[in-house]
Amino acid sequence: MSPPTEHRPSRVTASLVTQAHGGGGKAMKDLIDDVFVSEFQATPTVLEDQARLDLGSLAGLGDRLAMTTDGFVVSPLFFPGGDIGTLAVCGTVNDLAVGGARPRYLSCAVILEEGLPVADLRRIARSMATAAREAGVEIVTGDTKVVERGACDRIFITTTGIGVIPAGRHLGIERIEPDDVIIVNGWLGDHGAAILAARGDLALDTDIRSDCASLNGIIDDLLKAAPDTRCLRDATRGGIATVLNEMADASRLAIAIDDPTLPLRREVRGVCEILGLDPLYLANEGKLVAAVPPSQADAALAALRAHPLGQQAAIIGSAHQGKPGRVTLRTGFGGERLVDMLVGEQLPRIC
Repeated sequence: MSPPTEHRPSRVTASLVTQAHGGGGKAMKDLIDDVFVSEFQATPTVLEDQARLDLGSLAGLGDRLAMTTDGFVVSPLFFPGGDIGTLAVCGTVNDLAVGGARPRYLSCAVILEEGLPVADLRRIARSMATAAREAGVEIVTGDTKVVERGACDRIFITTTGIGVIPAGRHLGIERIEPDDVIIVNGWLGDHGAAILAARGDLALDTDIRSDCASLNGIIDDLLKAAPDTRCLRDATRGGIATVLNEMADASRLAIAIDDPTLPLRREVRGVCEILGLDPLYLANEGKLVAAVPPSQADAALAALRAHPLGQQAAIIGSAHQGKPGRVTLRTGFGGERLVDMLVGEQLPRIC
């Protein structure tokens, strides 16, 4: 995606979003042109009810299409390391990339609460455009709706993504085999801890930043180094604990991880100890969990550590024949505890 052209003089003079901005008339057109099109489109284009994509260019990249959609709600909208716009792009890109797809196009639908500052909306749109350029994807179509005050929490974003899976690339959690190695690409729980601190409710004094990032680049590097990688997952809501349980359940194997190998910042451990949280359930927005055959584990780890998003990558455990679907954590004291699926409400609400 090319850098955006210089912005035209603003046609939106209101400081707050009003019902007129969702009414389908001139106010709505001006908002879309000024806030979204000016950021998302590198060159002016005629806006219609759909984006038209060249099938030939897509077919040249692989033999299967991948499609995903996701909704994003977060409080606060802006936090250290990102905002809801960054989340919306990176989250959808990552959902495609962990399935082996190369992300190409995104759609963006926004529901705005009457009274949202237009300056905040511009900031979010700019974040989305920046994240899309960094991930190598284009935001090609979208929709805007405005609801009355109190009907939503300032802004909700839904993004849908399309990508292409290269021929011969097959990933799936049911493909995990005994002795496969479990690898993560770095610090765990940063996003959940950053959101907790950013809310200010608990007077936490910390410099933790969200790990929000698009993973398609590091995944390409990983799959070149370890082409027989069985599966990839991004550990978002429910943290790595939920992902590992899904992997164990689908493969009908057991998975054991080792507490001393888990890459956790001291600050994240401290936040969890203060609040009584388990860091294994904290959300991430730039972390993958990979199951790799043992013969390619060293190459996979080296490839991850050579990438800026994988410098703290670590082998944290392995799959084995055992009680199907069971995930356990081996402690540094030689004990073992069950790591179950997340039960009840997630703390904090993060996406």
